[in-house]
Parts: sequence; C-alpha cells; structure tokens
Amino acid sequence: LSTVEKIKKPKKRSTTIFGYPLSIFFIVVNEFCERFSYYGMRAVLVLYFKYFLKWDEDFATTIYHTFVALCYLTPILGAIVADSWLGKFKTIVYLSIVYAVGQVVMAVSAIQDITDANKDGTPDNMTLHVALSMVGLLLIALGTGGIKPCVAAFGGDQFEDHQEKQRSTFFSIFYLSINAGSLISTLITPILRAQTCGIHIQQECYPLAFGVPAALMVVALIVFIVGSPMYIRNPPQGNIIVKVCKCIGFAVKNRFRHRSSQYPKREHWMDWAEEKYDKLLIAQVKMALKVLFLYIPLPMFWALFDQQGSRWTFQATTMNGNFATSLSSHQTVNPILILILVPIMDTLIYPLISKCFNFTPLRRITVGMFLAALAFVAAALLQIQIDKTLPDFPSSTEGQVKFINMVNRDLQIQADNQTISLKAFGANEDYLTFNNQFTLVLEPGQQYNVKLDNGTRNTMAIIQGSKLGFEKFDDMTSKPEKGENALRQFYMVILYYTVLTGGFSLYGRAEFMIKDDRGSSCIYTQELGFGSSYTLIIPSTFTFGEMCSENIKAVMDMEPNTVHMAWQIIQYFLMTSGEVVFSVTGLEFSYSQAPSNMKSVLQAGWLLTVAVGNIIVLIVAEAATLKDQWAEYILFASLLVLVCIIFAIMAYFYTYTDPTKIEAQFGEMEPEEKEKRKSFDMPRKGSAESHKEDRRSSDSSSDDECTKQTKI
Repeated sequence: LSTVEKIKKPKKRSTTIFGYPLSIFFIVVNEFCERFSYYGMRAVLVLYFKYFLKWDEDFATTIYHTFVALCYLTPILGAIVADSWLGKFKTIVYLSIVYAVGQVVMAVSAIQDITDANKDGTPDNMTLHVALSMVGLLLIALGTGGIKPCVAAFGGDQFEDHQEKQRSTFFSIFYLSINAGSLISTLITPILRAQTCGIHIQQECYPLAFGVPAALMVVALIVFIVGSPMYIRNPPQGNIIVKVCKCIGFAVKNRFRHRSSQYPKREHWMDWAEEKYDKLLIAQVKMALKVLFLYIPLPMFWALFDQQGSRWTFQATTMNGNFATSLSSHQTVNPILILILVPIMDTLIYPLISKCFNFTPLRRITVGMFLAALAFVAAALLQIQIDKTLPDFPSSTEGQVKFINMVNRDLQIQADNQTISLKAFGANEDYLTFNNQFTLVLEPGQQYNVKLDNGTRNTMAIIQGSKLGFEKFDDMTSKPEKGENALRQFYMVILYYTVLTGGFSLYGRAEFMIKDDRGSSCIYTQELGFGSSYTLIIPSTFTFGEMCSENIKAVMDMEPNTVHMAWQIIQYFLMTSGEVVFSVTGLEFSYSQAPSNMKSVLQAGWLLTVAVGNIIVLIVAEAATLKDQWAEYILFASLLVLVCIIFAIMAYFYTYTDPTKIEAQFGEMEPEEKEKRKSFDMPRKGSAESHKEDRRSSDSSSDDECTKQTKI
C-alpha cells in the first residue's frame, strides 16, 4: 500500500463502554502504575544514596540530577524509535520490560544482607551495591524516558474522528492518573522506607521502598499487554524530528558551500534549504526555530525546580519534625497544590489580571521564573534560621573539648587561661575551642599538655584514682541525621555510645532500664526532641530504689532542632505556583505558535530544557563550592533572576504569529520548485495532489497527537 492508502485506511473499530474505547482503560491504569513506580522510587532515591550507599550530600545530589537529566533526554530517542521503526505499541512494551528490570535491580541493590557476611548490618561489598544501583538507574532512565512520548499519543490513537469530545475527556483522566500515581506514591514510599527489615539487623527498609514501585511497574506492563487485542495500532510513518534535523543540516551545509560573496544573500539562513525541501517545510522549521530560540533561557527554571527532590530534602533532615511522616507529606504538597492552583489560575487569577493589562503567555512564563527565584530566597532565609540553631563545630584547624566531672565533689580546673567550675557529676555548658593543644591543670601541681586532633570534638571525663586523671573520648562533629537522637551513658568511664533508631524512639519519651547482677532494676525516662545529643551520667553514688532515676543526670551536648518542617511549605507553595504559571503556560504557548506538524519537535525541545536544567545543577554545585548552603540557594536564585531579565527582553521583541495562516500561503506548490528539486536528484514521490493529501493527513495526525501532548 502507498503511504496515502495506509493513512486513509479506516481504523479497526474497538469495543466501547459509555462511548469510550475499552482499550483506554488499560492505558490509564498502566499510566497510574508507571507514575507510581517512578515517583515512588524517586521520592527516597537521594536518601538511599546518602544513608545506604554512604555518599555525601554533594555527590548524592550530583548523581540524583544526572539521573533526572537522563530521564528527560531519552524521550527524544523513544519518539524516534516509535515513529520511525517499532511503532508506539512495541516501543512501550519493550521499554517497559527494560523499565521493570531496572526497578527490580534497584530493589535488589538495597538488600544489605546479600553482601553482609559478618552479619553486622553493614554491606561488606559496597561496590556491588553501587554497581547494581547504577545499572538499575540507567535502565529506569531508558525505560521511563523512552515511553514518555508514546503512551499518551497511543491512547489518543484509540479514538475515531467523531470521538473528539471523548478524546479530550480521556486526556483529563490521563492527567489525573499521572497526578494520582505521583501523589499516592510520594505519600506511601517514604513510610515504607521508615519500616525496619533485614535478616540479621533490622534497618530502614529500602528494599521495600524500591520493591513496591518495582511491583507496580510489573503490574503496569501486565495490564498494558492484557489490553493488546483491543488496541488500534497505527504503523510508524517517519519521525518529524529526523526530518527537521535533516532540513536544518542541509541548510547549514548549503550555506557553507555558498559562503562566497558572489552568491546573493537570502532573507533567512533556512532559505538555503530550498534546493532540496519545499517552502512549506522550510516555513514550518522557521516557526519552530523561533519558539525553540525562546527555550534557551528556560533550563534555569528546572535547575531550581528539581532541587525539591535533593537539596530541599536534605534541608528537611535538619529540621524539627518526624522525618518519616513529614517527608512524605512535604513531597505531596506539590501534586496537591497543582490540582488546586491550575483551576484557580485559569478561572480567577488570569481573568482578574487581564482586566488590568494584557497578561500574555510570555509574561506569565517570566512571572513563573520569578516565583521560583522567590522560592529559593525563602529556602535561603529558612536555611539561615536553621544554621543559627546548629552547634558551632570546630574548623579544620581547631579542636573542641567539654569536661565532665565524674568525681563526687566540686572541682575547679583550668584550661590554658580559662577557669572552669564543675559541680560533682556535672559538666560545663558548652564546648571550648582550642588550636591543636592546650594546658590542663586539674589541681595545683597537676598539669597536663593535651593535644586535640584538628576538626574534632572531644569529651574529657575527670576521674579519681590515686590522683585526679582524665579519659578523652571522641564526640560527634555533626548533628544526628533524620531527626534521630544520639545518647551515651557514663559510669565512671564511658559504657556505650549509641544513636537511637527505630528500636528505641526517634523522639518523644525514651525509657532506659539499668540492671545489676542481683536482679535490681531502675527505669530512667528522657524526653527527646529531634536531632539532639545527650550524655547520661550515672554517678558512682547511684543506688537502686524508687527514686533511683533522680540520681541520673542528663548533659545536653547538642540542642534539638527547633525550626519546624512546616516552614518549608512557604517555599513549596512559591515553587509550585511558579511551576503552574511557567510550565502549563509554556506548553500552551508552544502549541499555539508551533506549525501543525512540528508539535512533537517542540515537545522534545521542552523536555530537553528539563534535562539541561538538571545538568546546570551539577555544574553550578560543583563549580561554586560554597561553604554555606544558604549562599548556594541565593546563588541559584540570583542566576534565575538574571535569566528572567534576559528572557523578558527576548519576549519583548518576540512577535506572535498564526501558523495556520502562514501554512495556508504555501498551500500550492509551484511547478518550478519541483523542477528545481529534481535537478538535485531528489524526486518527490507522487503528484502534487498526493503531496497535499500527505500533508493534510500528516498535519491532522500531528494536530491530534500534539493536542494530547500539550494537555499532558
């Protein structure tokens, strides 16, 4: 069959329910499960890097944004494969298998027991876990990115021409399934991570947090395949992205070959493709390039937006609140606000603003970027408040020490020129800072030269022997993470040092039982906040009895976190508001300004801005090397404001066009143009009438497909 006959061939009629093809229900369920799988895995990914693989925050952030960038680079590959080779159905099935395998590999990589030979709860071969994680993430990026441009368009293919209303409703349901999957997964997955599991040692259950999304991806694949007999499958008809690239490439090469001054200049550099391509395609490429040029500053917005899953998550770990539940509720703020703000913006905000002045799409995009910059300013101000509550840790050239008196009498000691009074079984309030070493005088004539390692915190327990002496212990040089509390018990000398985990209590009231060999016991209760550190002193005078707990003294080494996680909602609100104004408007603008058959080109360009934005995060974060996190937030906000100004200038000089009218001017092909192309050995198949028929069919198909993409 010829191309025209293939296009004009009537679609296979499918079973309908309430006027909708039965096949779309399988596609909607598939999309829900796939989005649950992706966002569920991503919700805990950066925490997995830091707390399981033991990477520092900067490296974890780097790998996280590299992964997100890959997820938005691969859609271009998926679109080309689907349209030029396999078709949408086979592309979705094959890449979903790759996707599911990647999720399973991620879940396996999080099982610490597979390399825990000594059964201490710590993997003995971390290289294997890292390798499995990277393989899993590469497969996931290929899978999720590859099917991204195919699923929605494949759903639209299930409708016939007279089902325009049902098709529009389908995309609303499709969009709802995306947000529902994202919302539920970001709520559930952090809670799954907070559970404990393990064969030898019970720890945070990352295998469960990754395993459930993996299971949902398998379900998504099975559901999609089950609906196979009902699907309408259009054969691949060539990818417009490839055509556009070839046309641009020919124009550049042809212009380079005719760069001599003896050749007359042409109005536009794309006009140098006229020898090989018809004027309609060239005009369409010009319109597409005009919009793509405006995309150049846009990646900076996504550079800030996607840090919600990295830097902002790390910020939450230093705040006051139950990390397991607060993390899940914070990550659901974005999808909830999107569902609320989109209708509010369309029905209330935009109409009100339009009464004052013309709030054009490009102005909206500018406002969206400015709101994102404000969100990072809010994050910086919040970080400054958090930093005020953090301990003053030693620099790389200093050491710190705290003294605890384990003797049953008051002492007065001297460290260099500082005199310190210590009550019996008491401690000085804060750490003292010294450069490398200091002179310690416990009693007259009893002097010691004490050396401190650079960048360390220490506790010196003063004990009584034949004379006063001391024992030096290393302390923590960072706040306990994830809202946990660090406690240690002293009885003459240190007994043990532990971080309270799920086995005790992350916060609230913690109970300890002290026993002796005769079976006597004493229960001590300590009220805990989030992120605190205590030393519990059990004095040598301790005796069992009803009031035994009153003999135990608690010394606070680090105060609990005092800035509540709820303050992050401000920056989340600003960022989501910016996303609604920026992203939705950007897609609408691109659709209205794009030629009828170039919607997919602009969709690929839009996804590419997301990928480039994540690459910007890597470059700025690595190049800046700022000591304070708030300064990095301000840097990103400043860069976005600068880009916002540049974009506003570009938008000011932009002239809105009507692609339909421009395309109408090229409705008929001039005979001499055909002869000109023939001289370049590029004969066109068919007559001018078949050319027009191809174009109309292609344009109509592109309109349908790209309407779907724009709605999504």
